[in-house]
Amino acid sequence: MSTTINKEEIQKFSRLADEWWDVNGKFKPLHMFNPVRIEYITDIIRKHFKLKEDKIDFLESLSVLDIGCGGGLISEPMARLGAKVTGIDASEKNIKTAELHSKKSGLKIDYKVGSPENLASFEKFDVILNLEIVEHVDNVNLYIKSCYKLLKKNGLMFTATLNRSFISYVKAIIGAEYILRWLPIGTHDWNKFIKPEELENFLIKEKFSTFDIKGLTFNPFLKKWKQSKDLSVNYIICSLKN
Repeated sequence: MSTTINKEEIQKFSRLADEWWDVNGKFKPLHMFNPVRIEYITDIIRKHFKLKEDKIDFLESLSVLDIGCGGGLISEPMARLGAKVTGIDASEKNIKTAELHSKKSGLKIDYKVGSPENLASFEKFDVILNLEIVEHVDNVNLYIKSCYKLLKKNGLMFTATLNRSFISYVKAIIGAEYILRWLPIGTHDWNKFIKPEELENFLIKEKFSTFDIKGLTFNPFLKKWKQSKDLSVNYIICSLKN
C-alpha cells in the first residue's frame, strides 16, 4: 500500500517527543507561532460556518482533524474552543506525549497513531489542519487525495508550509537552524519546501478550491508573528471542498 510516511522524518521528531510542551525547548518556535496560526484559522472558520463568537466554546458544532499533531500544540487550543478534535501522528511517541498532556489538561481529544491514508474513509471532518507537515511527508499527491476523502462537503482545509525560495533558505535553514539555533540542525530539507503555486496545483488536482492564502512573518523586534502578504517563507492556504 502506498504511504505518505517518511520514516526518517518520524524518527527525527520521535527523538524530540519529550520536548513538545517545553516553551523554551526545541519547539519554542512553534509555541511562538501558535497565536497567529490559531487567530487566522479560527477567524476563517467562524466566518465560513457563520459561528457566533460570543462564548468560549464557539467551535462546539465542528469536528476537526489535526494531521501530524505532534504533542498536541494545536489540538488542545481547538478542543478548548469546543471542537471535537481528532489528532493523528505517525510517531507513537508523539501520540503518547499528546495523550498524557491532554489528560493533565482535562481535555478529551481522540489521538491516533497513523497517517491520513490509514484513516477509514467513512470518517469525515468539518475542518482539516495540515500545519507544518506537508514538507515532511512522502507523496504529497497521495496526502492531499487522502485529505479530500476525509473532509466533508463545504469543509475547510488549512495547509501551512514553507516556500522553496532563496529567502526561505536563508531564513528557515541558515538563520533558524544554524545561526539562531531555534530548531535542531537538519529539521528541514529545503528541497522538500513547496512553492505556493505548486501547492495550489496539488489542491486543484484533487478538486479543492483556494479559499484564502496568507503569509506569516516574524517581527524580530516585537518577537511576534503576524499575518502578511509576504509568501516568501511561511505561508498558509485555506482551501474548500466544493
